[in-house]
Amino acid sequence: MTEIAASDFRHPRRYVRLDTILRLRWLAVLGQLVAIFIVVQGLEFDVEVIPCVSIVGLSALLNLVLQIAFNPMQRLEPVYAAALLALNIIELAGLLFFTGGLQNPFSFMFLAPVLISATALPVRLTIALGLLAVACASVLVFFHLPLPWDSDDPLVLPPIYLFGVWLSIVLAIGVTSLYAFQVTEEARKLSDALAATELVLTREQHLTQLDGLAAAAAHELGTPLSTIFLISRELEKSLQDNSLLAGDIKTLREQAQRCRDILAKITQLSATGAPFDRMKLSTLIEEIVAPHRDFGVGIKVRIAVAGTSEPVGTRNPAILYGVGNILENAVDFARTTVEVNAWWNNETVEIVISDDGPGFAPDIIKRIGEPYLSRRRSPDDGQSGHRGLGLGVFIARTLLERTGATVSFTNRIFPDHGAVVQIAWPRQRFEAGEISDKPAS
Repeated sequence: MTEIAASDFRHPRRYVRLDTILRLRWLAVLGQLVAIFIVVQGLEFDVEVIPCVSIVGLSALLNLVLQIAFNPMQRLEPVYAAALLALNIIELAGLLFFTGGLQNPFSFMFLAPVLISATALPVRLTIALGLLAVACASVLVFFHLPLPWDSDDPLVLPPIYLFGVWLSIVLAIGVTSLYAFQVTEEARKLSDALAATELVLTREQHLTQLDGLAAAAAHELGTPLSTIFLISRELEKSLQDNSLLAGDIKTLREQAQRCRDILAKITQLSATGAPFDRMKLSTLIEEIVAPHRDFGVGIKVRIAVAGTSEPVGTRNPAILYGVGNILENAVDFARTTVEVNAWWNNETVEIVISDDGPGFAPDIIKRIGEPYLSRRRSPDDGQSGHRGLGLGVFIARTLLERTGATVSFTNRIFPDHGAVVQIAWPRQRFEAGEISDKPAS
């Protein structure tokens, strides 16, 4: 079985393009200018225009400098991206200081930089930005210029309302950032796991193709080597009087025969693994079980006798890897015995793998097959149940579903104990041996 490490696909360091940050900053500049124009010209409120425009102008100037000095397509280190987002928070706090503090409805824009960080930057930087936003909001509760309003009918908000606004901003930053982080992390895990699945399938198919190429090469090289062998043998017979040349011809004949023997071995090795070989269900199960028989766990294989002929399918790498991975997990967790049962009829082909181990833990049994579900625990940590059922089982389940299989995970019924994995195909799909782009429903 091909081993895939989770660390090969999970990247703890995350990078954001400078162009992405600049686009967001330009959008903020445009929105702030439009808001100032509407408040001053449309609503005719008395706003500190010069300080506000100065802050927006400095932000735009920084954008221009960054766009000219650096390649917008380069990916920023997380700390630099966080610094630009922190600058966004400070700029917003400056604008709110001149326009009423938390009385200004735009104070909820403190959420934007923190949400962006939650979806693209490490957790520690997101927490730091969240604390900065909360600190700025807290300062604006006490220090700010009056809210631009009609001078004849000034708006006076009670302190309890301002406290409610501050509290809602704090809670919104925490809750929405956590939600955005969880959704993004799940999407990232799924993307990484699918990439691992594709790599496993590609490797298995590549190994199968190598067998076919080896057989083809042996077949093509067999004819010229036979010709060389025959000619060298005839030359050896005709040059018996010339001992010097006869020795060279004898060496040539022996080496040609050695090449023929090597090609014959390659042909024998490839004969059972050609990409279009078809095998019975019992043969497929035996090929999967054979590598796991010498690990101190008994493996019992039972093939049910049915009234219909035994299914015959192609030697599918996805099925070999998927069923093999599930069997390997069963052997790892079994105490003494693993059972592999198979049966079929005209409509269905089914393989059931069960063990006498602790079974699946109740808290994860409904989530088995999700990538990076849990980490494998040592036998001495006091935990029971199947652990470590993360990327490997996700890959196995995905590959099997792409062949048309339905995979289900259960535990044995009390008083028996152990895990049970049921894999079922429509018989027509199993015998066709196709791999679909979509998992089975």
